Amino acid sequence: MKKLACFGAGRIGQVHATNAAAQLGVALIYLVDPVDTPARTELAAHTGANITNTDTVFDDPSIDGILIASSTNSHGDLLMRAAKAGKAVFCEKPISLDFALTQQVMEAVEASGIPCMMGFQRRYDASFRAVHARIASGMSGSLEQLTMFSRDPSPPPRSYVETSGGMFRDSTIHDADMARFLLAEEIATVYAVGACLISDEIGVAGDVDTLMVTLTTVSGRMANITACRRGPMGYDQRLEALCAREVLNVENQTQTHMTVSSADGKRLAAPENYFIERFRQAYAAEMEAFVDLLENGKAPLAGIRDGYEAQRLVEAALQSYQTGVPVAFGADWTPQGGAA
Repeated sequence: MKKLACFGAGRIGQVHATNAAAQLGVALIYLVDPVDTPARTELAAHTGANITNTDTVFDDPSIDGILIASSTNSHGDLLMRAAKAGKAVFCEKPISLDFALTQQVMEAVEASGIPCMMGFQRRYDASFRAVHARIASGMSGSLEQLTMFSRDPSPPPRSYVETSGGMFRDSTIHDADMARFLLAEEIATVYAVGACLISDEIGVAGDVDTLMVTLTTVSGRMANITACRRGPMGYDQRLEALCAREVLNVENQTQTHMTVSSADGKRLAAPENYFIERFRQAYAAEMEAFVDLLENGKAPLAGIRDGYEAQRLVEAALQSYQTGVPVAFGADWTPQGGAA
């Protein structure tokens, strides 16, 4: 029996704790969240976990692994403590909002040798994974252009924006990771533009609500990320991969598969409401993968290095947006010193 602890009882914490508790051979022993809310109480009751504190988790040698789904500003410290305690980790993105700390954490986790999986759930989505598998098999020919659309149903409140790290680090990091996953080649340049076109509150918070990022690989292949905090059609997650022999598409996942046809035309159901609903299957699959990592040592599709590299990309995109010029990217680029 693998014993786990979950940090965070918010929206994503509820998803991961519930999925972990549902796995065969797994017991969720502890739930850690400093805010006493009805949601925390209900989650503990539902999963059978005991509400406790951070020290109790790390002082308990019977705990095999932890799930980090708490606020972003806690990720780095919890990863460091897990590395020192020798406990396996599943961690939501990003590693930290401080890139210097992100680098330190990545190095510490790798040096410790603990199993570590990052929560890039799109890698476990059946549709995105099928695109990756088809390209990797060679059936499609070389991937030449990648286009991704990522739009929320409505803007988040200013209070969320002010603690999230901003749109690049909070949201676009998922698209950056998917670009790395599919391109499988070093990125040479990063160029980004952004604006606040929708929400005055987001602008007051110093962030953007609309952006585009263009990535170019060392061989000249391209990826474009178009992201917005408002999607008129609802939650909008689409992808097109233009390959030498075929074009691969991932369309929005609808709430039902029913279509309605009349003299006015044919209508589909609305897209899934938001990321929790859209990636329900992917969240379950990635927790299965974390348990497989614990029990059998099977490497996850996204590890600590992937978390670091995706964050490097969004830091470069943020710098490009702020300066108005492309960033010459490479294996050694960091926001502190540019290309080494």
